[in-house]
Amino acid sequence: MCWFCGSPIVDEAVWRSSRCETCGKDLRVCKHCRSYLPGSRADCAEPKADQVADKELANFCDWFSLDQKFRSRTQGGEKAFNAASQAKKAFENLFGD
Repeated sequence: MCWFCGSPIVDEAVWRSSRCETCGKDLRVCKHCRSYLPGSRADCAEPKADQVADKELANFCDWFSLDQKFRSRTQGGEKAFNAASQAKKAFENLFGD
């Protein structure tokens, strides 16, 4: 699922130019990587990786590997996305006009 909007990621490979089909955010970002570890050195568990300044922008890291928790079809991402969308709609209806 996209780190920003929660939309499913269905592509087999995530390239530097890959973007979320829903929100347009970059997908090959530190936040989607299996090595992303906030609080560690450079927020990365891979000791050989270069430091990336913005964890939400596409980068050229050779160590990038999409964390399986973001792969929609292996984690029921479509179901989770639909549940989140329904909850958002219910919230908006509660406070909407």
